[in-house]
Amino acid sequence: MNVPRRWPPCSGPEAALADPLASDDVRLLAEVGFLAAARADVRRAEVIFGALERVRPTHGFPYAGLAACYMNAGRGDDAVRVLERGTAQVPPEAFTELEAFRALALHLAGRNSESQRAAHAAGSAPLALAMRGQSTIPPQEF
Repeated sequence: MNVPRRWPPCSGPEAALADPLASDDVRLLAEVGFLAAARADVRRAEVIFGALERVRPTHGFPYAGLAACYMNAGRGDDAVRVLERGTAQVPPEAFTELEAFRALALHLAGRNSESQRAAHAAGSAPLALAMRGQSTIPPQEF
């Protein structure tokens, strides 16, 4: 008898097999997605990062990647929406970096007072510090 299995299994030996993609596969897809984001190729980025969001919903990279694509395409408000969805999904240790990225998206969307509040909420994330003019990253020589 074929009994449908619950997806994803919550615990036990089946939980380790529940993930349809290996970490290396996820990394490769993320790299391709970030290439699409760099080119502002919204259609491809939405497909790739949408799939990655489904298999890694509590990781920040699917949200950051799609938001980067939207920002590169001049769609700051769309980037903000994606990052708001992401900050609600990620664990506390990943929140600050994603919130700092949301502060950048808000700034690019022309929502400066919200951007400042988000940068403060992001605490000591390097991007948030840089946005507040408090960067501890030394300037790079080229």
